[in-house]
Amino acid sequence: MGTTAGFWVLGVLLSLSWTRSGADCPPGYSRGGNDSCSDFDECSTSPCGNHSECRNTQGSYYCYCQDGFGTRSGSVNFTGVSMDQCKDVNECQGRRPCLRNQKCVNLLGSFRCDCAEGYGRRDAARGDGRDEDCFDVDECVTKSPDCGARGQCTNTPGSFNCSCPSGFSNRGNGSAPCEDVDECRDGGPGICGEGSHNCSNAPGSYVCLCRPGYSNYGNTRTMCTELRCDGYDAGGTLEQTVPGLDRLWAQMKENCMELSSSTQQTGQVTGKALLENVLSGTDELVSGGRLGTSREVTGLLRMMEKAMMLIGPQLQEDRTKMETEHTEAKLAVSRSETPPTGHVRLSTENATLTTSWNTVIGNRPYPGFAVAALVTYKNLEVPDNSSFEAATRKPEGDEPEVTYKINSRVVTACVSNPDTSSLPEPVTLTFRHVQERAMEQVNYSCVFWDDGTWSRDGCQALESNVTHTVCSFQHLSSFAVLMALYPIKDTFELHLITWVGLTVSLVCLAVCIITFKFCRTIHSTRTTIHLHLSLCLFFADLIFLCGITSTQNQVGCAVVAGLLHYCFLAAFCWMLLEGVQLYRMVVLVFHSTLRTAYMLAVGYGAPLLIIIISASVNPSGYGTKAHCWLSLEGGFIWSFFGPVCVIVFLNACFFIITVWKLAEKLSSLNPELSSLKKVKGFTVTAVAQLCVLGGMWVFGCFLFQERGTTAMAYLFTLLNSLQGALIFFMHCLLSKAVREEYGKFLNSLRTPQKKRYSEFSTNQSSNYQQPLRSVQSTGESQL
Repeated sequence: MGTTAGFWVLGVLLSLSWTRSGADCPPGYSRGGNDSCSDFDECSTSPCGNHSECRNTQGSYYCYCQDGFGTRSGSVNFTGVSMDQCKDVNECQGRRPCLRNQKCVNLLGSFRCDCAEGYGRRDAARGDGRDEDCFDVDECVTKSPDCGARGQCTNTPGSFNCSCPSGFSNRGNGSAPCEDVDECRDGGPGICGEGSHNCSNAPGSYVCLCRPGYSNYGNTRTMCTELRCDGYDAGGTLEQTVPGLDRLWAQMKENCMELSSSTQQTGQVTGKALLENVLSGTDELVSGGRLGTSREVTGLLRMMEKAMMLIGPQLQEDRTKMETEHTEAKLAVSRSETPPTGHVRLSTENATLTTSWNTVIGNRPYPGFAVAALVTYKNLEVPDNSSFEAATRKPEGDEPEVTYKINSRVVTACVSNPDTSSLPEPVTLTFRHVQERAMEQVNYSCVFWDDGTWSRDGCQALESNVTHTVCSFQHLSSFAVLMALYPIKDTFELHLITWVGLTVSLVCLAVCIITFKFCRTIHSTRTTIHLHLSLCLFFADLIFLCGITSTQNQVGCAVVAGLLHYCFLAAFCWMLLEGVQLYRMVVLVFHSTLRTAYMLAVGYGAPLLIIIISASVNPSGYGTKAHCWLSLEGGFIWSFFGPVCVIVFLNACFFIITVWKLAEKLSSLNPELSSLKKVKGFTVTAVAQLCVLGGMWVFGCFLFQERGTTAMAYLFTLLNSLQGALIFFMHCLLSKAVREEYGKFLNSLRTPQKKRYSEFSTNQSSNYQQPLRSVQSTGESQL
């Protein structure tokens, strides 16, 4: 509108100008009847050309293209003077005006959307299709394309494909018919192997004819492999002379010769029949007890490996399972032109074999088939006639004597790979235990039968529980799981004695601590020693009960072990001071005392020094997998056991001298006392005092090795856990002064008095420093 208005105003101005001057009319105007200039309609002369529209303006005009057309220069308006012409615009270029599954067709001044090839319109009479999607046409139904006699048509979006079965091909052209492939020509001379004398093509297949001495086990599309029937000679080796095995070797020899001389063996009947014969013959040997030596067992196991490799390729089924009374076999066979991939898993009732087809085939040229077999012997593990005399062996070096027992079924695992001495990847065998034993009592070992003995070479136990053991093997042979029977050290009875004894000791030690601390009538050097000895044992027993089995946290377990090491060593140091004080009292005229500072230095300083040295030398020695205690490896236990032995030895010496001197003094005080009463009294008090001074730890010497006897274990546990109770009995209950104070305290509870409990201990001064002058007035025990 702006352009048109501009032309009109300009035309009016020119008209006025020309009228005033009286000259000719300007371009775009013509003179009328009254000599005035008026606008001339240029569009009447069709100046714009085809596919365009003309628009007149005052004194001029302009052109523009119709819909679907455009100028070469891209301008919207033009005049006839310019060279612009309206040309057709291709709407199908640069944009997608059509819906999916449609193709765009350009028209003069417009376009059309048609269905793409392989698609059709549900309603062909409806519009131009731009608002309607096209659906796929099933060419396999509408066109019935030629895919050949063996080909199968498969519809695809917008097209179709001819699928060819094995032995046929359409050379990569999916719409072409399938034609037979000449494998003998395309596969080259090696398709049947060196053992074949002819390759014959057949529709969709081919046939390999083997020379004598070679066989493809009835599978004519596999390579001909050499048959070495000499390995099945009955009596050919020492193991093959076993009575009963010679018949099975002869059957395999015969079967091998038949395969070697014939090129058309089906193998379906022969393989299964031979498998049944082999398993039945094995049952006779196992159940009849005819395997009396390791050599005979070796013969059976070797025969089974060779039998599976002869029988496996003759079985047409992918999986074959056969079970007799004492034997169970599971075989997996794969036949294909290309090597199989993935994993293979064979399971019997008592064992499971897991491996890969790559391991089954090996690094040799793929012969067209692969075989894996697992055989389980149900009663072969029973050593009736010493056939497994290697199941129990003597210890080696410092190894403790251990009894080994087979705790799984004996199995044979074999594959068609001729080199199984070093497999490309390990195989896994899972064994079910014959006997279920607690894991604390046994140790499981994965072994293989190595010419008359069990060997661990190339065998590793991955995990074990009560019912199963998972083993990894670097080679294949006959395998089993050996159960190592160790002496049972931690029984329920020992745990019960420990927990009950330590609980009683904790209560008794708590009473002793209160008594020695607050009963002032018995305060002396010995009661000071008793107080600290009770404190050390109280904390040692408490830490033992709460943390001895807290092995989940290594750092926490090491701290518990260090605290136990310190507390028990401190207790033994106070026991040593007990012996020294007893010796000084009896031998050095009864009145010798020890300074408290010296006692604290020995009782607490010496153990701390030992702990610092031990932790610096071997910090990893604190904490084990089973208990939070000192490790037995590298002799680290001697950082505790060494000082204990020294203290026990010194206390024993002090005790012997003390008893000897004490016997002399008692005899002089009471010469009328009979020898029997002297011996009886000394024996009772001597045993009790020796236990208090650490004598019971002598029995612990027998527990630092695997051969520790059960009697020693029970005796050590009982005496050591009740140590606190013995201290309470000897130094509290056997002390007349302590009993009197206990009586006064109990009377004060029954009869309310004005006096406080603290006053009951302010009675007469104690004659405690002269304990043997009068038994009735002493504050010590009656020893």
